[in-house]
Amino acid sequence: MCRSIKTLRPPALPEEATEDEITAAALQYVRKVSGFRAPAAHNREVFDRAVAEIAESTARLLAGLDVRGGPARREPAGR
Repeated sequence: MCRSIKTLRPPALPEEATEDEITAAALQYVRKVSGFRAPAAHNREVFDRAVAEIAESTARLLAGLDVRGGPARREPAGR
């Protein structure tokens, strides 16, 4: 597991994850999987698209989780 990606759900995070936190986690994931800290210009579009898609999926995941004893989830940011 990439140590740079932090848990984005309660109780690890007292408040709901922000859009910036979700995007940062997605970026760390794409960096880890691709092996690139920053893509070359010819890979920028696919790299950025992957970050956006993973951030979207992460927001949906977090919105759908039922964390017992944690705060109720709401619709993901930007929806």
